[in-house]
Amino acid sequence: MASAPGKWEVVKKSKKPGGGGSGAAVIKPSATIFELGFEKRTKKQNKEQVPPALAPEQQTQQKKQNAGKQAKKSPAGDAVSKQGKFRSLQDALKALDLSELQKELEKSQNMFPENPSVWVKDLAGYLNFKLQVPRSDPTLCQHTHDYPYCLVSKELKAIIKALLEKSSGVLEIFFDHCIYIMLQELDKPSGESLHGYRICIQAVLLERPKIATINVGKYLELLRSQQSRPAKCLTVMWALGQAGFVDLTEGLKVWLGIMLPVLGIKSLSPYAIAYLDRLLMMHSNLTKGFGMIGPKDFFPLLDFAFMPNNSLSPSLQDQLRQLYPRLKVLAFGAKPETTLHTYFPSFLSRATPNCPSDMKKELLNSLNECLNMDPLSFNVWRQLYTKYLSQSSLLLNHLLDSWNSTSKKMRKSLRETVHSFKVTNEEFSLKGQNNAEDIESCDMACKNLLHKMKSRGFPWSRLLLVVLLFTAGFIIHDIRTHGSFQASSSARILQHSGLLAVSQEAWNKVSHFTLEGYSWLERNAPIFYSHMVHTLGPNLEFAWSKTKEATAYISHLCSSQIAWVWENLPWFIEWLQSSIPDSVVQFIEYLKELLLFLYQKYLLPTLESANNILETTWQQIEDSCNGEVSWDCMKRHLASITHAAWTYLQNTTLAVKNWALAMISRH
Repeated sequence: MASAPGKWEVVKKSKKPGGGGSGAAVIKPSATIFELGFEKRTKKQNKEQVPPALAPEQQTQQKKQNAGKQAKKSPAGDAVSKQGKFRSLQDALKALDLSELQKELEKSQNMFPENPSVWVKDLAGYLNFKLQVPRSDPTLCQHTHDYPYCLVSKELKAIIKALLEKSSGVLEIFFDHCIYIMLQELDKPSGESLHGYRICIQAVLLERPKIATINVGKYLELLRSQQSRPAKCLTVMWALGQAGFVDLTEGLKVWLGIMLPVLGIKSLSPYAIAYLDRLLMMHSNLTKGFGMIGPKDFFPLLDFAFMPNNSLSPSLQDQLRQLYPRLKVLAFGAKPETTLHTYFPSFLSRATPNCPSDMKKELLNSLNECLNMDPLSFNVWRQLYTKYLSQSSLLLNHLLDSWNSTSKKMRKSLRETVHSFKVTNEEFSLKGQNNAEDIESCDMACKNLLHKMKSRGFPWSRLLLVVLLFTAGFIIHDIRTHGSFQASSSARILQHSGLLAVSQEAWNKVSHFTLEGYSWLERNAPIFYSHMVHTLGPNLEFAWSKTKEATAYISHLCSSQIAWVWENLPWFIEWLQSSIPDSVVQFIEYLKELLLFLYQKYLLPTLESANNILETTWQQIEDSCNGEVSWDCMKRHLASITHAAWTYLQNTTLAVKNWALAMISRH
């Protein structure tokens, strides 16, 4: 019998005259009271289930009772042995006599009161014998995840649950026993269907899902030794995988422990990926699985998803690639800003110039994400730079292309890193290293990035400030030239256009109403304030206290909903990103390339030309100031430029006026 978790105890029969030796054979775990016949317990004892010893008088009385009942109860045993198969599991469950099951379980408990492992094994054996239907696929993929337990009635579930609670200390042994018997039945050409054991496995894991992951290593060895028997492997994978539908953490342990290592096996890969898909679909809240997938498990998944010509078929690879974003969320965890630097080396080593385009895109985006979220990734990159020059060149060019999406914090760290790379490149160039092409490519990318960092966007604020200063200087110069504002050209222009009269009238009205309003407020504001305080003060205090109470009550009432929103927000963002059509993403990429082309082909040359013109102008100013630019010299230049501009503006205005009068006179 099962005396300790994971061990079998050898039970010996007592010696009798002529008994033929004292050696005892190892117990067969499948031998339960039900299989040997409930009505023949005293005639043929099971080696595993030895009942308590009886007194000699009780033994004599029991033999007489059994001898009298044997003839009456033999038809019942024959009826059990002739149990047939039902057309469906629903029919078999409907035909199951729960009162008979309850009686048999009570007999088992009365006969073996201190051996709960016998009770649960008898339960599994009875159910499996009564629920005989045609054999089905070992993985039950055509059914829901909780099949066949979902078909069990409430009454039968209550019986099973009550017995499992009584046998809580032996559930681990019982779980292993059910899998062992299922594998034994698969060895038989015409073995029984296994729904009774499946129901018991699901019932056990529904209460104790961690039982499935206690001996994962043992079952992995079993899978590797039974690769030529796919039915057995799939049965074990199905049994252990039931824990995942109760607890995401345990499901990931099972998948990483026994399914990921056999992912390349042709007969087992489809179920492994289908199980992972169903597991992640059931648990939309991925936060409970954070910390389960580390770099050691994540990067084999990345290789399976993106590397061509691996052991997965193209369809399975596409399925795994669709699951990859959620696996990435699980791997990065709740605090990617502290963990991503551990993923950076493996991402960088894979980002070679010859890797597939899809994989290269994913690797570069992931590297960018590591640098953007975890500052320690820059330290790791500086340490690995000389080892991965070609990969670093790709990453530098990618950062150059995606410059506008980088954060200010990342740009600061990137500037320091690129400067250190420049120093390293110069040292390598002096030493004459063999990988001169990679060094040159990295050096060019560093130069482009540094140029990008120095160049800024168009200075609209500075331009506006210059225009305002120029306008103010122009008006001041005009007033000083003519002696007063009324005699200045600015005043004449405003007067001729009518703006001066309108602005003066508007200013007078604004001043008048402002003074009236101020005097009215000065008289009435204290009166209204005291009246409002006297009338509304108590009500406002009462409303404020009630508002605080309501806010606290609503916050307490909706705390679970708020927590749910925060937990599901990463999933919603991921779903939103995956729901954007590829055409929109492609259009954005095309638009980005067009703008980049216009920037490089037209805007940059224009800015360079403007820069050259400004340099030439400044040189001319220096030459005119005899090589020393002073404030007096600049003041003379500004005065001459202002005078020339004002003269040009007057002449242009006069020309436009004459042209307009000439056009009007013709008509």
